[in-house]
Amino acid sequence: MFGTDGVRGVANRELTPELALKLGRAGAFVLSRGLPGCRLVIGRDTRVSGDMLEAALVAGICSVGVDVLKVGVMPTPAVAYLTRALGAAGGVVISASHNPVADNGIKFFGPSGYKLADEVEEEIERLVVGSGEIPAPIGGGVGRCYEVTDAADRYIAFLMEAVPVDLSGMKIVLDCANGAASRVAPRLLRKLGAEVVPIFHLPDGVNINDGCGSTRPAALQAAVREHGAGLGLAHDGDADRVLAVDENGNLVDGDQIMVICARDLKSKGRLAKNTVVVTVMSNLGLHLALQESGIKVIQTRVGDRYVLEELLRTGATFGGEQSGHIIFLEHNTTGDGILTGLKLLSVVRENGAALSELAACMERLPQLLENVRVADKEKVINHPELAAAIREHERRLAGCGRILVRPSGTEPLVRVMAEGRDMDGLRAIVGELVDLIGRLA
Repeated sequence: MFGTDGVRGVANRELTPELALKLGRAGAFVLSRGLPGCRLVIGRDTRVSGDMLEAALVAGICSVGVDVLKVGVMPTPAVAYLTRALGAAGGVVISASHNPVADNGIKFFGPSGYKLADEVEEEIERLVVGSGEIPAPIGGGVGRCYEVTDAADRYIAFLMEAVPVDLSGMKIVLDCANGAASRVAPRLLRKLGAEVVPIFHLPDGVNINDGCGSTRPAALQAAVREHGAGLGLAHDGDADRVLAVDENGNLVDGDQIMVICARDLKSKGRLAKNTVVVTVMSNLGLHLALQESGIKVIQTRVGDRYVLEELLRTGATFGGEQSGHIIFLEHNTTGDGILTGLKLLSVVRENGAALSELAACMERLPQLLENVRVADKEKVINHPELAAAIREHERRLAGCGRILVRPSGTEPLVRVMAEGRDMDGLRAIVGELVDLIGRLA
């Protein structure tokens, strides 16, 4: 039931109000441990299905005797922060992040603002499927629902304290993906003195991630050139990611942002364990650039939860994904696109350099990624014919590149990635693997 980022599915078909009600009951019971006076924070992105799922979740939570603190449309990392700041027993986010509008998801945070451990999610799942009793108090024991009207102000104040940078004189194009960033990011950057050109900042419930945001940065690239801006930032639907665009309209991805920020942290003596944690999807250029800077790199499986686990295990505090899901554990407990954008802006401002100059510290090797929609991800991934084909292509690369074929943690997709210096060769490899997966599916 729980994937790498909560429970996801098509809203009102797979992720139904009935399931949301059960998740609310089970999640509230597990997180409150039956103690009186507990509260859960609930936030959501701008999807039209958010109201429906929120209503069901609230009903489920209150039915266990737990109060609800509703923060409304709010970035996922804001809910993680507010869970801690408001002393709640946990937090719940209703969002499918960068996915299309028809999808939605439900994700829980513990009282410290971290995503739940696997064993806690399994306990919730057992209760959802009916294995175990959940109390149902009556009368005054039923939970209440409260609106937190200053939630956005609290989160903005937290960000300004974490990164106290003066952005006066900077012109920034900001793609809010018609999502949760729309409520926070333009206000924040203006309060810090920037001239902000917002785009895709008028959500209507169905336009989230539609041709915009961190997964579709072309419009931002054009807008930066059109407005003569110093740079641009693109968030996804729940604002836990950010990608950047330099003054020339060139994309600066999560790998490049991590290299820029890691080098800055190291120069200030603030890169804990002199280590950056990344996933296997990070470009080889990141490894070469950080090695040249004397910085250690640790790789994990794909997924920000695995980056977080490794940060906590090693004592490192910085890492993330090429997609722009970057964790500054010194400040927040999950990937925070708005915080990461501020960190990048502060490096640009402190160095007095254009973003293109800073990004040039990493050479991004050609990397080709294709997604193949399949009915059964595990069947395809574990097929011996696919394994044999990957081994043969790796032999042909002869150590001058790499191939990664993996199932998506959030969608019915198999992702095929090849990396090396010969783009024509990469196209041939990916094309053959995509065709094979299509036949095996």
